[in-house]
Amino acid sequence: MNADDDALLEALLAGEHRALARVISKIENRSPGYRELVSALYAHTGDADVIGITGSPGAGKSTLVDKLAETYRDRGETVGVIAIDPSSPFSGGAVLGDRIRMAATVGDMDVFVRSMSARGTLGGLSTATADAVKAMDAFGKDKIIIETVGAGQNEIDIVRTADTVAVLVPPGSGDDIQTLKAGILEIADVFVVNKADRPGSDRTVQELQEMIHLGDGGGLGAGGAGHHGADAMDDTDANWGEGPDEEASWTTPIVETVATNGDGVETFIDELANHQTYLVDSGTRAKKVRQRYAEEIRTLLREDVHDMLEDELAAAGGINDLAEAVRKGETDPYTIADELLTPVDDCLDELETGVKNTQ
Repeated sequence: MNADDDALLEALLAGEHRALARVISKIENRSPGYRELVSALYAHTGDADVIGITGSPGAGKSTLVDKLAETYRDRGETVGVIAIDPSSPFSGGAVLGDRIRMAATVGDMDVFVRSMSARGTLGGLSTATADAVKAMDAFGKDKIIIETVGAGQNEIDIVRTADTVAVLVPPGSGDDIQTLKAGILEIADVFVVNKADRPGSDRTVQELQEMIHLGDGGGLGAGGAGHHGADAMDDTDANWGEGPDEEASWTTPIVETVATNGDGVETFIDELANHQTYLVDSGTRAKKVRQRYAEEIRTLLREDVHDMLEDELAAAGGINDLAEAVRKGETDPYTIADELLTPVDDCLDELETGVKNTQ
């Protein structure tokens, strides 16, 4: 790293919020030197509890996150909040507007709130989000809360970033619960029926209880991190679904809250703490962290190889010229792909030979 980045890292580790903001901006903008900066953060991470909050729009996530942060602060813990905006990185989108609802913690420097865009990256949550979590962790935040809008792939990918995932379900969801069952509901470590003072909340709780009961024995609610593995991770890691032993399984609790006045928030925090204890005692947390790093390595490799291939495409005249050659019948996409990958294969062969020679 250069001297400026060294100074920036030192300021972040010293607890300067301005430095934390600058580091996250550098990460999000992919500014020169950000990779070296993030690399240096790893040695200072691993102490924070990372909590994912997700659910359908209008479920009251921002208000609940605000009360959650306020309660943690009352307990003397520091909080970082990352609000994921799945819409345009230019317009800001609805999540940025939701920050207005986080009124209780405005002005509290020990509650650091940052809105970030998923920026349309493959896999929903951007790599920058995971790196921003590391920045907050290295800074010394005790709790890091990631809030996502209920919009598809973000919710599945939050499992890879958060230790504990809470899914908010609005009261009176009815048949929507069954519709959502194959999606975000299956990633929950804790269910939260927010706005529980509204009609239909009792029925919603009952339907969730029935789903959890039906899931006992290997499905929804039966194994905490285990059901994450069964449903969300098989496409990326054949070993992701290795859950804890059956006797150490986690049954997903249901918490009723009224975030506007704080009802149920203490119970919610207790269930989050119970899940953190379960992760440690069952050995699941270490496994999740290892799998998280495995996915980060894959993601970085995909990004780097993609950039390398874009350079090869440019050197070959650009994608349009290659497509035109295919149109004219001069070649075909498979031949072009093989030719472009040849330099990559050669580099890998050289690397493998070098490793063998050093052994």
